[in-house]
Amino acid sequence: MFNLKKKKNEKIPKNIDEVIREIELVKSENEKLKRELVRIKKEQELCLQKVRMIRFNPFQTEGGNQSFSVAFLDKKGDGVAVTSLYTKDGNRVYGKPIKDGKSEYSLSQEEEKVIKEALKSER
Repeated sequence: MFNLKKKKNEKIPKNIDEVIREIELVKSENEKLKRELVRIKKEQELCLQKVRMIRFNPFQTEGGNQSFSVAFLDKKGDGVAVTSLYTKDGNRVYGKPIKDGKSEYSLSQEEEKVIKEALKSER
């Protein structure tokens, strides 16, 4: 439990009072670390944790899978879905806010699929 090997500039406790002080210091530092860990875990829930992308062809008769949908979600399923529809005449990009895995805007099949896949993913 205790490393009693003397390191440079390190004082070895000489009596029980010094050992108790060292233990109290370790306890205090441990409590600070616990509080910091709780804060970091709470903050981490707001970070992007679930990201998925699918490519697709919205026009079955021409072109390839140049269009895509991407879901960027946090732990709670909040974030955004971004879809790019590529055609020979141009490109359109749509962004839809996501709350608890759902959007107040209508979602395409591809957007629903990518959100569902992202929500299932574990990191």
